[in-house]
Amino acid sequence: MEWYNVGRIVNTHGIRGEVRVLSTTDFEDVRFAVGSKLAVFKKDDKKPIWVTIESMRRHKNFILLTFEGYSNINFVEPFKEGLLKVSKDQLDEDVLEENEYYYFEIIGCEVLSEEGEQIGTVTQILETGANDVWEVIAPNGKKHYIPYIEDVVKEIDVEEKKIIIHVMEGLL
Repeated sequence: MEWYNVGRIVNTHGIRGEVRVLSTTDFEDVRFAVGSKLAVFKKDDKKPIWVTIESMRRHKNFILLTFEGYSNINFVEPFKEGLLKVSKDQLDEDVLEENEYYYFEIIGCEVLSEEGEQIGTVTQILETGANDVWEVIAPNGKKHYIPYIEDVVKEIDVEEKKIIIHVMEGLL
């Protein structure tokens, strides 16, 4: 089964079974909604533990979650440093609008110029506020930062893992 990270449990919070989560998803309101099911992958375990979200609230830079049946700190303590994941069949394509993609669809794509010149491979996506920026590593190891804007990104083919960009002056 294919799994996708949506967060990391960094610690417990209080004594009533709340966990502190660093989110790695753009769809927090969907992924961490009350009643949502997530898989917890503990540090060295290969087999997930399925949990259902009982409550969710924000606290500073974290999301605080409680899970049904885990009402005590002793129950959630083993989840520390665990990853929260969803399976591929839990992904909802209706969440995405036109020209939006999941991170896993973009990371690993080969980036080419409009002329067909290989620029590199997308290795990371940085959220800057105005628009995302893709970190692209060239075959020679040099890093390039490509803004995800209409003027630059001309074509995305997630099936073929190829992205065509317009190389503006000073971009590379």
